[in-house]
Amino acid sequence: MCPETKTFFETGLSFECKRCGKCCTGAPGTIYAASGEIGPIAGYLGLSVSDLIQGYLYPYKNSFSIKEDDHGNCLFYREGCTIYSVRPHQCRTFPFWFRNVRSESRWREAARQCPGIGHGKRYSKAQIMEIALSTMEI
Repeated sequence: MCPETKTFFETGLSFECKRCGKCCTGAPGTIYAASGEIGPIAGYLGLSVSDLIQGYLYPYKNSFSIKEDDHGNCLFYREGCTIYSVRPHQCRTFPFWFRNVRSESRWREAARQCPGIGHGKRYSKAQIMEIALSTMEI
């Protein structure tokens, strides 16, 4: 997807996180935390990096993924994200992940799960492209 390609979001898309947790709970998945995100999360929680890794993370790619409980829920979701201000890039960029904006049908599928899609701030095509491109490796 290059910036001059016509997209279904030529006029932008609206999104506002409702902090409902639907993207944090349910089916198991990977919650990638880049190496530069580990220290801030540990500091926010008042943990050492090694304690954070031991209790909440597992090795994934070149860094870590946040563990989930037996139901697929992120360990940091308890009636809301307990690390919201320092949440990983993967969490910050939802729903504008590359896989969600690559087609209108995938966007509609994401919208069925996320009550924040279609509400709040309007993101321009350029903003969406920048965010989506930053998520291609996640």
